[in-house]
Amino acid sequence: MRSRWLTCNFLGWGLALAGAAFAQSSVPPRVPDHAAPFFKCDESNTGFCPEVFDDIGYEGRYIGHDEPALLFYSNVPGSGNSSLYRLTLPKDPSTLPNPSGTGGVFNFQLHGTIWLGMVLCDTESSPEYTKVCVPNTDANIFDSPDPNAPDFIGHHPGAAYLEVQFYPPGWISTCFDPTHWCAGLSITSNNVNQLTGEQNNADCLDRVGSGPGNLALVTRNGVPLAPGNPLGTNFGTFHFDLNNVLKFNSGDKLSVLIHDTPHGAEVQVHDLTTGQSGSMAASAVNGFGQVIFDPNAATCQVRPYDFHPMFSTSGEHTRTTWTAHSFNVAFSDEIGHFESCNAVDAQGNCTSPGADEHGGGLDSDDTACFAPPSPLLPPPLVQVGGCMSADLDFDGPSYQLSWPGAVSGNDSQTHPTPVRFTSPQFIASGFPLTGLELNYSRVAFETDLPNVERSATAAPPCNVATGANCVNPPPGAAFYPIYTTALSEDGCVWQFGGAHIPGTLQTFGGNSTAEYGPLLQLTFVRGGNVVMPHPDFRQVLPYNPCPSFPFFP
Repeated sequence: MRSRWLTCNFLGWGLALAGAAFAQSSVPPRVPDHAAPFFKCDESNTGFCPEVFDDIGYEGRYIGHDEPALLFYSNVPGSGNSSLYRLTLPKDPSTLPNPSGTGGVFNFQLHGTIWLGMVLCDTESSPEYTKVCVPNTDANIFDSPDPNAPDFIGHHPGAAYLEVQFYPPGWISTCFDPTHWCAGLSITSNNVNQLTGEQNNADCLDRVGSGPGNLALVTRNGVPLAPGNPLGTNFGTFHFDLNNVLKFNSGDKLSVLIHDTPHGAEVQVHDLTTGQSGSMAASAVNGFGQVIFDPNAATCQVRPYDFHPMFSTSGEHTRTTWTAHSFNVAFSDEIGHFESCNAVDAQGNCTSPGADEHGGGLDSDDTACFAPPSPLLPPPLVQVGGCMSADLDFDGPSYQLSWPGAVSGNDSQTHPTPVRFTSPQFIASGFPLTGLELNYSRVAFETDLPNVERSATAAPPCNVATGANCVNPPPGAAFYPIYTTALSEDGCVWQFGGAHIPGTLQTFGGNSTAEYGPLLQLTFVRGGNVVMPHPDFRQVLPYNPCPSFPFFP
């Protein structure tokens, strides 16, 4: 497998520069051998790519992720291509984690990333039926299982998924900073012809896999550190200046706007606590591009591309054809990406299990690991070892009583505060009052647990085709986090954790079984065949229980 320069992916940069030792260098170093899997979704189950339905990727690699999500629905045009949130980043507890598992639990042990999402056009992405995608229109809704229907799902325009990701500090640093949060604009595509099963050419599969991703950190002036495209091809405007990265303190309150521009979807972030601001647009000018789907080509190529929102509205039918989730506009907490480990070999495999392991033995998910002493974990990073692969036996901190409010009483000394956020608002298309922000009228709770459980090491595995053995909470888990509401100075806010967070108003059943609801059956095309598996649990509420103010019905 070819080695790649770190300009291809900022997560890899963060791994290599965790202690900011090379902060002033203009030439990024090469990736450590066991950091290489972070570059391709096919080789990484570390939480930086969306969960795909066909979760076994190129060469049989597992690429699934646990994404409990809150989805926002409205039939009003504009709701699918603009969203404005107020987001409060969680704080770590005062007690440090320790290798025995008896200390505090920090945010990096619970969240791989916290993200806000939206579906985008990508004419080189699955299902690979057409090379046309007119953005910002519900004419792109194709979800019929009938191959003869005009809206047959196999004829859907090519789609990518945008995640505005927020990365926690304290351990392996994506932000080049062990003590601050930062944000990244991440776009994942899927280079598979769902009508034939054909994958992209061998060079593309070798270099970027079947799930290529664009990624750029949000900067103060909107100029990326490096080209955002998957190959790191040198086009557009960029400047490697770490001082330009927009960073946040734990507990900061942010305003986050995702909207379209003439040159692609853009995120604008304003730190309401510090007064700092930044942005990033998914534009060709910023080096974003689409990997060309050409199975017969000898060389992988990327084309400069402006990624625009795909839909006008957000609902049950505005989805991609390849993600396991059914979402368009959504909030998600990427969980299940940390298990403790006491010793690691040169390939990044755990050789001495930590306190999280059931029965004290090693298992197949103990990969992508780091343990002190390591050049990637210099002080002041928290000196605990851990593995970042998806937790397929559900025994890590994400599945324990480690969340804020998981138990009643004051747990602030050992548990972090919850992430809190308002329901997003949107700008109605063509609305006569410019700038009027409207609320989404409905919400849905959704988790892709069945799709994760299909590859789980705990027996028996979930059968997503029939729904047999698909359970919530997952097997082996002592706890599964939920969304609740509370009142704050921002009005009604959502929070993520347990049902016992002080000040909680609504718990929606108070446990994951009740909140996320029944199995959800979705339509997909695989190799030309229509399949209708059960990749998610989902409960749709016919109202929005936590509207943002000012509220305009």
